[in-house]
Amino acid sequence: MGQEKLSFAPDPAIRTTVDLRIMETTDLHVHLHPYDYYADCPNPDLGLVRLSELVDQARGEARNTLLFDNGDFLQGTPVGDFFAYDRGFREGDEHPVMAAMNAMRYDAITLGNHEFNYGLDFLMKSLAQAEFPVVSANILTGLGAAPRQDRALVRPYKLLRRHVVDRAGLAQEICIGVIGVAPPQITTWERMHLGGKVFTRDMVDAVAAWVPEMREAGADLVILLAHAGIGALRHSDGMENAVIPLARIEGVDLLLTGHIHQVFPSRAFADIPGVDVENGSICGKPAIMSGFFGSHLGVIDLQMQRDGGEWRVSGFKVENRALRAASMSFGAFGGAGASTGQGEARAVLRSPRVRKIVARAHDMVLENIRQPIGHTETPINSFFVFLGQSASTALVAEAQRDFVAARLAGGAYETLPVLSAVSPAKAGGLGGARNYTNVAKGPLTRRSLADLYTFPNHIAALKLTGAQLRSWLERSASIYNQLHPEQDDGILINPAHPAYNFEMVYGLSYRIDLSQPARYRGDGSVIDPGHSRIRDLHLDGAELEDDAEFIICTNSFRAHGAGGFEGAVSDNLVIEDRAVMRDILHQYVSKRDQLSIDPTTPFRLWMPEPQRAVLRTGPAAFEHLDAIADFAPEVIGVDKAGFMRLRVRL
Repeated sequence: MGQEKLSFAPDPAIRTTVDLRIMETTDLHVHLHPYDYYADCPNPDLGLVRLSELVDQARGEARNTLLFDNGDFLQGTPVGDFFAYDRGFREGDEHPVMAAMNAMRYDAITLGNHEFNYGLDFLMKSLAQAEFPVVSANILTGLGAAPRQDRALVRPYKLLRRHVVDRAGLAQEICIGVIGVAPPQITTWERMHLGGKVFTRDMVDAVAAWVPEMREAGADLVILLAHAGIGALRHSDGMENAVIPLARIEGVDLLLTGHIHQVFPSRAFADIPGVDVENGSICGKPAIMSGFFGSHLGVIDLQMQRDGGEWRVSGFKVENRALRAASMSFGAFGGAGASTGQGEARAVLRSPRVRKIVARAHDMVLENIRQPIGHTETPINSFFVFLGQSASTALVAEAQRDFVAARLAGGAYETLPVLSAVSPAKAGGLGGARNYTNVAKGPLTRRSLADLYTFPNHIAALKLTGAQLRSWLERSASIYNQLHPEQDDGILINPAHPAYNFEMVYGLSYRIDLSQPARYRGDGSVIDPGHSRIRDLHLDGAELEDDAEFIICTNSFRAHGAGGFEGAVSDNLVIEDRAVMRDILHQYVSKRDQLSIDPTTPFRLWMPEPQRAVLRTGPAAFEHLDAIADFAPEVIGVDKAGFMRLRVRL
């Protein structure tokens, strides 16, 4: 946009219309190559390389375009870990994410919470390679008395002055203001990396303060890059998913959103006041959320009308373009000028350069993750974790406990029982039917461990009471739907509850009564404190006392409050170590010639009478049905999302 020779309009006050295309990527999580590194096989439904083809197509259809990323681009696959840990950031190194984004000519990006997983130095070295602005208004190196007196980590906003072409073929000038925000919980989740160095401010407060300055500085259009999801209607201080309150801020024209790994517009957000899933707007303003891992390209086509020297949005169209549905023919979306009727296609094919950048990193990472480190006599998977069978969580739990027990030896807490809390790293959900740990019996490689634990969390341990542990388990058990005796084939799992909040506590034994209603909602808020599903909670055969004290092994993300588990606060920390879980697993596995893992989880599902229910799991689970023979599994088909549906007897 603005690179061809243009004929400028003689009078900028004359009424005119400009078609402007805004594109979004979000939550890429270092998915660059169309490849599943955990399964060590191609996956054409994800990745920035294939997404760059959609960007080229979209640019070819419209004369005036801008491309933005909404954060969480730096961590999420073994590619990220390789450049942060294994290879390190050497002198002269080019981070493949930043190099690919430079090649794709992003106009601006914002930061997500996962940008900070590898520490501040690594982030800033990576961002130094960006050939485009990086904006974030509420991530700070110093808090002022008011937002506009804060000292920001990167610039709060950027004004992009662009030459655009109107429908008459004449050049116009437009000033596009871009501002970004991310969840203020970053400083809690990444306290070890950021403590005393980085501070955050409420997203709504920050945007409301800066937008007037952007307008005063000449912004004709204000785009908000909000690394946040669609959550509560009312603003509360420090809220994580604040898109609806953000949309109400005067002066914000459109919102690019993300963080929660969903797609908007979609029926998932129907019936929310102020949210229009048919037209793709929130509080009347165009908004989009384009999936995750490069699954979708978000496209907002704006009609910008200038009248009396001022620009306004006079119309818009919102769509997400899915990689899964896309043909790689450049006529896939209606050919040249399909969206705007502006004639000849203007694709600038940068995709080959992106592929070359990504291929170099891909080859190095494959060599790294295929290195052998051990051997297992047990298949390690998470297909049946919700039924109480999971070697993947059992192995992580034992490695955590082994590490923490060694650190506690000879100290003040040596005599307390050591328990281990683990949630499945991969168990379907929004990640899709391939999103399960699946390590075959036999050799273990670095890839195997990455498949077991996908986040660079640090090890931590808390001192909790029996009452807090019971609440912890009630929070986890809320992932199950309530089943009614008179209703067979009820759906077992509530998709509104993410699997990473399904915490099992190894070292205890307990039953989960599915005939009872859940105590918690998916976001951790309480439905009814009187609701109880946890039965027969025992330690070494004896009932757990509410006032008894325990050490519970967990990770830094959970220990500092993520997920809203009772007792998971900094004051209860007894260990917070810089060791990351992937290294702890590596040490644990490499010390043992053979792993023989008991896949039995600490809980059992229970109903007053025999009951049939439906579990959604990955199709690859078919080869392992013998592991749940006691549930009399019956395959009843594959749903539209690719999940295998199993009828099981509880």
